Amino acid sequence: MTQPPPPPNQPPDPRGGFGAPTPPPQEPGYGHPQPAPGQDPAAYGYPPQQPRPEPGYGYPQQPQQPQQPQQPQQPYGEPPQAPYGQPVPPPYGQPPQPGQAPYGQPPQPGQAPYGQQPQPGQAPYGQAPQPGQPPYGQAPYGYPTQPQQAYGQQPTAPVPVAAGRKKPSAQLRIVVAAVVAVVLIVGGGIWYANSGDKNGGNGGNTDAKGSGGTSQGTGGDGGKGGGGVGGDGKEKPGAATRAKLSFSVEVPKVPDVTDMSGSWLTAKTYAKSGLDSVVGYDPAKGSVLWKLPLTGQVCGASRHQTADGKAAILFEAKKRTAPRYYEPCTEVGLVDLDSGKLLWSTSVTGGTGGDGKVRFGEVTLSGKTVAAGGLDGGAAFDIANGNPRWKPQANKDNCDDLGYGGGEGLVAVRKCGPYDSQYVLIQNLDPMTGAPRSQYRMPTGVKYASVVSTKPLVVAADVGDTAGDGSGISDFFSIDEATGKLKVKIAADADQYAGRCRATKVESCQRILVGNGRLYVPTEDHEGSTGEYGDETNEIIAFDLTTGRTLPEKADAGDKYTYVPLRMDGGDLIAYKEPPYDKGGRIVSIDAGTMKETLLLENPGDRAIRELETGVSLNSSEFLYANGRLFIADNLVSKPREGATDKKYLVVSFAVTP
Repeated sequence: MTQPPPPPNQPPDPRGGFGAPTPPPQEPGYGHPQPAPGQDPAAYGYPPQQPRPEPGYGYPQQPQQPQQPQQPQQPYGEPPQAPYGQPVPPPYGQPPQPGQAPYGQPPQPGQAPYGQQPQPGQAPYGQAPQPGQPPYGQAPYGYPTQPQQAYGQQPTAPVPVAAGRKKPSAQLRIVVAAVVAVVLIVGGGIWYANSGDKNGGNGGNTDAKGSGGTSQGTGGDGGKGGGGVGGDGKEKPGAATRAKLSFSVEVPKVPDVTDMSGSWLTAKTYAKSGLDSVVGYDPAKGSVLWKLPLTGQVCGASRHQTADGKAAILFEAKKRTAPRYYEPCTEVGLVDLDSGKLLWSTSVTGGTGGDGKVRFGEVTLSGKTVAAGGLDGGAAFDIANGNPRWKPQANKDNCDDLGYGGGEGLVAVRKCGPYDSQYVLIQNLDPMTGAPRSQYRMPTGVKYASVVSTKPLVVAADVGDTAGDGSGISDFFSIDEATGKLKVKIAADADQYAGRCRATKVESCQRILVGNGRLYVPTEDHEGSTGEYGDETNEIIAFDLTTGRTLPEKADAGDKYTYVPLRMDGGDLIAYKEPPYDKGGRIVSIDAGTMKETLLLENPGDRAIRELETGVSLNSSEFLYANGRLFIADNLVSKPREGATDKKYLVVSFAVTP
């Protein structure tokens, strides 16, 4: 059946959406309030400030002996400082700036700052937020949050903060023993906004300029650590955790770079895309159980599979030949992973593909529906027989389904509008009909979006191309899949977090997990505590999907290991630990409540085995783990170098030794 058109364009929000300017970060760290020179620290509600040595990288600040405050000198050319809570006088002869009351005149209660209009959904200037709204001063991304204190009170007991980027100085690696508790001011915390309206639940958020170190959302309890989650995963350590190489599969010879994405695991079969085929292997021995020949190369594979072991694939109608070595990706099929049978295959015409076959870029599964999307538009098929449920067609809003996120729900990412004013819609669909159940319009500056999870609905995007590192992520959007209203926007500084999404792929994110009403993201690698060569580590940080706050607990990979989150296991996390140069990798289960790890598997540390394990890039490989068995597969194969004698492997598998 044809896909229904989207709702009409929706009006922009006069509030400016996510484009609210972000205050500059406070020195020396994220969100730590500092009084002006000479200013009494007690004005912030703290005891007098204490001088601090340069902190050790990634460690809390250590309090020092008290020091008498000194009268500062005003630096030449710097604007004068005013006591806390009083306006700063403008330079002589200049009018006050917009947003600033005339010098010497405090703003009136209930009145917006001078030169500004009150924002819709925001408490009047000088008044407390309405009941149900969260307090200001939440911690920025990557840092555990504190319960808020009333103005002028002492803060509660602190929690450690997450480590940031590495710094070159050896002195900065000193372990500092104590923690200075802080109460964050508005400029370094979380900006809150009304996240919905009556027009499709898009909140009118049509403008955004990237994360800028802030998050947006509505109130909540902050997802205080533990919360009764975790510990219910199926993966448990056996009597032994030491593993050995189980089997390996050499890379097939190819005439050019070839994408071989796609691997699946059932109780009976480990299946992997090959050259113009899909191959099933015995999970324990690696012997070939079946080989499914195809008309051309696999060019797309579903991450999800059905409970009875079926997976969707895309493949080309012809084999690639020189010199062009390219064929369009037009065929959709369903594979029985245990029998190796192609249950059905089909293709469709329409959309921007004209009279030719529609070209697809990715495929997914949800319930009884297979859905494929790409630059020509999207289509869906009955999983039982391959009959089309809908296919691309022209529409007055010039919208195309770029792709779909599957699993528990089916979510479409649609690009609409003329080329010079396109916008992106996130639509939660009925998998049987394609009718939108809800939708959220992404802010201006979003060209593509990736679905991290369909239930709960979490979307990643690079707003305004601000990530700057090729990760495809500047912010995460937690959306109510029932109403389409934004719950919270979570900033993900690309310098701090290591999640990745392919910009033009809807279901392509790596190292990012969603479960327990939380978003789990690893930090970037940074120096560990020893400062030795190769001593890099990272952490996994959890964000509450209702408030955007970080939780106090975090998982620490430990010196010389780096976490790579793989999947949820019930309420727990399964993660691979990339090893140092002299050890083997590990698979661990992380209790989602305590964020403490349990070792499930550890690979041998001898050099020959390590080279097999680390022979593929973490960014171009697929990891599957279940029941004491680990499978690492390459998804991008190249033509062998002339004269090369070293062997390359498509798959290596490890299993716990009984």
